[in-house]
Amino acid sequence: MKRYFRLYLKFLQQYIKTLIEYKADFVLGLIGFLFVQSIGVIFIALIFNTIPSLKGWSFYEILFIYGFAQIPRGIDHVFTDQLWIFSWQTIVEGKFDKYLVRPLNPLFQVIVEKFQPDGFGEIVIGTVLLITSWIKLGLDISIGKIIALIVVIIFASLIYTAIKLAVASIAFWVKFAQSYLFMVYQLSTFVKYPITIYPSWIKGIVTFIIPFAFTGYFPSAYFLGRESFFSGILLTCIVGVVSLIIAYRIWLIGMKRYESSGS
Repeated sequence: MKRYFRLYLKFLQQYIKTLIEYKADFVLGLIGFLFVQSIGVIFIALIFNTIPSLKGWSFYEILFIYGFAQIPRGIDHVFTDQLWIFSWQTIVEGKFDKYLVRPLNPLFQVIVEKFQPDGFGEIVIGTVLLITSWIKLGLDISIGKIIALIVVIIFASLIYTAIKLAVASIAFWVKFAQSYLFMVYQLSTFVKYPITIYPSWIKGIVTFIIPFAFTGYFPSAYFLGRESFFSGILLTCIVGVVSLIIAYRIWLIGMKRYESSGS
């Protein structure tokens, strides 16, 4: 474990050095991503300019959910973005072989291949929206709530990673899986808003099949007093662990089906 940690730190140091050398590109990319994320907030504000509430949810309650949902998504974006291009850049081009001959876990090698700073845009926007709406709503602040918030964000991030890993692993069977990943990832848009506003079939999909609801709605609803501690915090942690175990199992099964380039 220490060996993996040292290798990851070494990778981060090299990447930070690269960012410093090309800091203009980094800053412009981050500003651009912040702008894109801000569009969603503007959209919510425009909606509430014409209606006082959305099925019983106020502007700042929805802003709270939207902000929270951005944070785990951003964390996953920063550290596991390489999974997005895994199918076409690694499997299709036959580059997975290099991971198999090294004395390190192949998944670890794939993940540390890329560190994506654009994800900080989501984290920054999400944090600002979360703090602003928390203050505007007058929600209680305590050590227990802060600890619960940090813990649930970590496990919500694991859910994002697990879903991305499970879908990216399809590449071992179909070679090019990026279209499937993009399609599945679009479902995460639904959980930036209260899932109670959607039809039952959408709620069922994002809760029981592809559990994005635990990356945004359920944890947020707990802090807003709309859901219990069990469904908002404990269940999110359980879903995070179970999802990651299932996703990694799919990855391992897929590795056994991998055919080297030219075969």
